Amino acid sequence: MINTVSTTPYSDQKPGTSGLRKKVPHFQQKNYAENFIQSIFDSLEGFLGKTLVIGGDGRYYNRDVIQIAIKMAAANGFGKVMVGRGGILSTPAASHLIRKYGAFGGIILSASHNPGGPTEDFGIKYNASNGGPASEKITDAIFARSKVIDSYRISDADDIDLDMPGIKSLDGMEVAIVDPVEDYAELMEALFDFPAIRAKIQGGFRVIFDAMSAVTGPYAKEILENRLGAPKGSVKNFMPLPDFGGHHPDPNLVHAKDLYDEMMGPDAPDFGAASDGDGDRNLIIGKGIFVTPSDSVAMLSANAHLAPGYAKGLAGIARSMPTSGAADRVAEKLGIGIYETPTGWKFFGNLLDAGMVTICGEESAGTGSSHVREKDGLWAVLLWLNILAVRNESVKDIVTKHWAAFGRNYYSRHDYEEVDTAAANGLVDNLRAQLPTLPGRKFGDLTVQTADDFAYNDPVDHSVSEHQGIRILFEGGSRVVFRLSGTGTSGATLRVYIERYEPDASRHDIETQEALADLILVADEIAGIKSRTGRDTPSVIT
Repeated sequence: MINTVSTTPYSDQKPGTSGLRKKVPHFQQKNYAENFIQSIFDSLEGFLGKTLVIGGDGRYYNRDVIQIAIKMAAANGFGKVMVGRGGILSTPAASHLIRKYGAFGGIILSASHNPGGPTEDFGIKYNASNGGPASEKITDAIFARSKVIDSYRISDADDIDLDMPGIKSLDGMEVAIVDPVEDYAELMEALFDFPAIRAKIQGGFRVIFDAMSAVTGPYAKEILENRLGAPKGSVKNFMPLPDFGGHHPDPNLVHAKDLYDEMMGPDAPDFGAASDGDGDRNLIIGKGIFVTPSDSVAMLSANAHLAPGYAKGLAGIARSMPTSGAADRVAEKLGIGIYETPTGWKFFGNLLDAGMVTICGEESAGTGSSHVREKDGLWAVLLWLNILAVRNESVKDIVTKHWAAFGRNYYSRHDYEEVDTAAANGLVDNLRAQLPTLPGRKFGDLTVQTADDFAYNDPVDHSVSEHQGIRILFEGGSRVVFRLSGTGTSGATLRVYIERYEPDASRHDIETQEALADLILVADEIAGIKSRTGRDTPSVIT
């Protein structure tokens, strides 16, 4: 039976770059999740009788909201929902299911790399029929609807058994509980040279993967151990847990320190990697060397032709504005287009759908390609393994040879988390006010060349996205970028991106923070980070 339930709107359901994210207790407020899901459905047209994909990263409250979403989908007229067994679907796997089965769209329940648990983070986002995150037009419509919603529709049927595969029925709607891994694993096997990777591993090449007790555990276990022959135990923390085992499932050098320490040790494996809460981010570490996400985008692009799925070459490369310019130099050498977009994977969707780019990447450990419409952590790991198998060189050799050929972009991101929102907004407002006066100013040996508030003109649909980050570019190619992140749930997160280009190979072995020291000081001098936020040091440096 379908019920129409009266409700009262909430004023804070504006989706960020990756959907709506709040603390679990916030989502547990009366009708909070229901309001947002109904606002999604009310903002869409043409889905009657169509298929909706539903899944999440297994974090706390995942199963509860999946049951709500299934019953609301039935009440709103969907003909079928596809749900990952156990409520599990990595974000890239959900994107692939939408695309492969021609679904109308999908609801993905995740807060990505944020912590999980009864008092931690939860999130809901909608992905469109191309498999990618909803456009700003749709998310704006969802927010507008959420502010005036007065009722939602939901079935009063019993909960679906999410752990039993097969076809079921709920108020006339088909519910398919599907294997969350199989379709994705088959796609990876079609893109990469699994026999070459398997032979490399069987020859003694040691791989370690930390799934961080998050969603990619079952995927990595199936692909790396079962299909590629890595020894049992190569995939660590492979069981998805509602609280990620107490881990912060963000694959960076702070939260994956154990992996980093092992890879820097005397008996390190040849290749180390990690992924995040929902499987869309990656961390790549070779024996004795960390590969920055910005460098990884460039190096994967330069070598992608070595994998069967990319043997015909790349149509183009896209990177988010804060990501280093390393990929730009690869695109120039390959004679293909390079596109600089705002942060947020949804901005790559138009370029991918138009066939203008093949590989996309963000400095925040997200890399992907035209195979889906999301960043894909395990995809990046497998492409690295394919490259290593074909080139038969170490990660360190590949990195140093790349720097010698293209130059090195020293790069770091300083995150100031849970900053007072008013203080963070004041800092950004002050920076914007300074922009007209900065060009030509000298700060020690550094001279500001240009300064702006980045605006993106989409070359496909010609939409304009303004206020996407403040850029200060110095003569010689160095730059500092300031941006408030939309992925946190408490206060504001100020991200400061610092970059210096070094073409001289004899200067490629300087410690990163040392190489960027003068830029770090200038960033604080211009923005007043310490004086305005009260923070002496960043929360996280990557």
